[in-house]
Amino acid sequence: MDVQHTLKNLTLQLNTVIVGKPSQIQDCVACLLAGGHLLIDDVPGVGKTTLAHALARSFGLQFSRVQFTSDLMPSDLSGVSVYERGKEAFVFHPGPIFAQVLLADEINRASPKTQSALLEAMEEKQVSVEGATRPLPEPFFVIATQNPLDQIGTYPLPESQLDRFLMRISLGYPDRAAERELLAGRDRRAMVDALATVMQPGELKQLQALVQAVHCADPLLDYVQDLIAATRSGQWFVQGLSPRAGIALLRAAQAQALLSGRDYVAPDDVQAILPQTIAHRLVPVDSASRGAQEQVRAMLAAVPLP
Repeated sequence: MDVQHTLKNLTLQLNTVIVGKPSQIQDCVACLLAGGHLLIDDVPGVGKTTLAHALARSFGLQFSRVQFTSDLMPSDLSGVSVYERGKEAFVFHPGPIFAQVLLADEINRASPKTQSALLEAMEEKQVSVEGATRPLPEPFFVIATQNPLDQIGTYPLPESQLDRFLMRISLGYPDRAAERELLAGRDRRAMVDALATVMQPGELKQLQALVQAVHCADPLLDYVQDLIAATRSGQWFVQGLSPRAGIALLRAAQAQALLSGRDYVAPDDVQAILPQTIAHRLVPVDSASRGAQEQVRAMLAAVPLP
């Protein structure tokens, strides 16, 4: 497999569907290469669901979508056992969570009980149903979309679940040129249905192994630790990053380096993915005047480079 050729074809194909958002698409690909879950946070109608469909199809992964609503129950995700008279036994019918890519659409419209049902699946890659532990397919990714919290009928995600997402990104409105292309072009759903599978089975696993093999020099690790320590200093955020978040940050930087065609992590890779990797895990000290992403960028400018 020609790694750079494959990754280039993948990002080019995604950019034909989601136009004018190359940096967000690179973040999405880096997130999946790093083996993390992705949260897309934005207003309705900007292409969140289309992007999730396009990612799954391009990676060649089995896809399942669940529309989260206020009456969605945990069993609607995991599945149930139903008595079948012909077999004279209860037979388990797996739910939509048994897919390689689960699109949790509008995840913050579901009740906290249903939101928490995803925790074990996202962290342990398994679910416990009726006393039995059932493994999920490999790989297993959750791509969740979320509406702004000021919209009617939304429940904020708890901190424990936000921490399970490697990245949180926002697409935003397209610029004028990109919007003209959307208005004059083909239907996006038809384009997604026509997308080719860029990767063969097993190639994603190879790429994920390559991500973990990307070299991190000692000065780079010192820089990452300096950033983590800055989040814990009390100057910028109420609470700092956990060790798990630090590992997630490094893994995302390794994926970013691989996408850039390098076998080592540079400070630029860390800086490129830092806000979208850690901002959703942090609460600014003065949240009234500055959001988490702006605070992360201010902190980043204050921490010296190695």
